[in-house]
Amino acid sequence: MPSETDAAKNKGQGPCPGCGAQHDKAAVDGALKTCPSCGYHYRMEPFERLLYLVDPGSFQEFSANLRSLNPIDLSGYEEKLSEAEAKAQMKDAVITGTCTSEGEPVILGLMSFTFRGGSMGSVVGEKVCRALLRGAEEKLPVILYTTSGGARMQEGIFSLMQMAKTSSAAAELDKAGVPFFAVLCDPTTGGVTASFAMLADIALAEPGALIGFAGPRVIEGTIRQTLPEGFQRAEFQQEKGFVDIIVPRKDQRRTLSALLDLHKSAAPAEAGGGDANDSGNGEEL
Repeated sequence: MPSETDAAKNKGQGPCPGCGAQHDKAAVDGALKTCPSCGYHYRMEPFERLLYLVDPGSFQEFSANLRSLNPIDLSGYEEKLSEAEAKAQMKDAVITGTCTSEGEPVILGLMSFTFRGGSMGSVVGEKVCRALLRGAEEKLPVILYTTSGGARMQEGIFSLMQMAKTSSAAAELDKAGVPFFAVLCDPTTGGVTASFAMLADIALAEPGALIGFAGPRVIEGTIRQTLPEGFQRAEFQQEKGFVDIIVPRKDQRRTLSALLDLHKSAAPAEAGGGDANDSGNGEEL
């Protein structure tokens, strides 16, 4: 699948990277930021996804006030974080909250590639962990939309620690018998792929999404072989068994609702509840 510039991804303007058709921004936005001609999926921001995924007015964000610090005193990192906040209109690269979708209560996490490439630092890891652990405690299914370039190396070892931390939280959710669905969006790579993104009970993906650990150019340079066409795209990963189902954006709400209903009918009746892992708008780290 053709690559595209960040400008095309973010603005949804100009020729479609998939088929070359020319559509204005309004047409692309009206089709949930997909090409009306070929269905090519542009990147999407968390608050845009909320409009088509959740019941109106049902999303209640938690851990909203968590902000990244500068744990290794890297020069200029605070300024870069401020720039990222202004650009993405988010405090970090993921939002988490409770909501209902088709009337079913869930915990939802949505990552943004606009915020420092969706990189996973201490705050992203903490918010993902809180979402997974809250799901385990309250017996609420967890849905995480992932898009990331990997670990946030400006936080050094603290960023790498989030891989083990989120994986452990996913294990607790599994131990509690609560379903975890991941929707892998373009791109889902690096440490996010190597941790919680691939630990879901069912891994969905958007069409054409790049999914892998290292990028194709890095792999080709390492093994000194030409990779097959479409390597690491969602369709390739489904063929190899890393992705269970590819779901176009227009069908995601319906598909997730069907999966939730399937789990609900198969699960033994038990009372949910319990105090939340955290509440309200969260805390400062």
